[in-house]
Amino acid sequence: MFPLRDHNPSLRTPFVVYALIAANVLVFLFTLSLGDDVRALNALYVNYALIPAINDPLTYVTSQFMHGGLLHLGGNMLFLWIFGDNMEDEMGHLPFLAFYLAGGVVAGIAQTLSAPGSEIPMVGASGAIAAVMGGYLLLFPKARVDVLIILVIFFRIFPIPAWIVLGAWLALQTFSGISAPGDAGGVAYWAHVGGFVAGLVLALPLWQRLGGPGFWKRTAGRPPHAEARYRYSPTSIPNVRRRR
Repeated sequence: MFPLRDHNPSLRTPFVVYALIAANVLVFLFTLSLGDDVRALNALYVNYALIPAINDPLTYVTSQFMHGGLLHLGGNMLFLWIFGDNMEDEMGHLPFLAFYLAGGVVAGIAQTLSAPGSEIPMVGASGAIAAVMGGYLLLFPKARVDVLIILVIFFRIFPIPAWIVLGAWLALQTFSGISAPGDAGGVAYWAHVGGFVAGLVLALPLWQRLGGPGFWKRTAGRPPHAEARYRYSPTSIPNVRRRR
């Protein structure tokens, strides 16, 4: 189940989302530029990745901009693009940036508490993006999200309410975190859970200022502007009939 887009693009330009994506891409390109220089790569990860056993406060922020591979980067940036623009639209640019970074810090703390002696470097924006997803769930639970469902050879896109998509994602992270030790499997599950919960809590004051349940009634649980109309263009590939 892979989210592709929501149905409510932001009304204003999401400058912070653009800047965060650009920063993550630039850091990844810098990492690639080090090539096979093991000494330089080790220094980069020791100094800027979050290593629970070292517990350097600076790395709770710097690790949010590092990624372990192209798929890791691409998946995180896609989730940030889908859910971040409406959060920035509702919060404002600088408050959204503070919200994003704070969520990432809490995510790092959650992962450190789950395996305080771990020497495995933790990198990635997923904890901060999980906070964005938690805030999105609180503010826009009924927003429609296009999700690609893949079952072996079955591929289909379905519009699904955000509360189902995000609730299922949180349940999967929680189950995976309980099933595996804190530093096993190469995925920081408790960072995801911690970031998501942080996003819910940090977005509560905004939700209350907007009217709480009354905000949901006014907006039907969706971003407070009209949905985009997506049209699927027919393929240009002609149909070919099989001869008998």
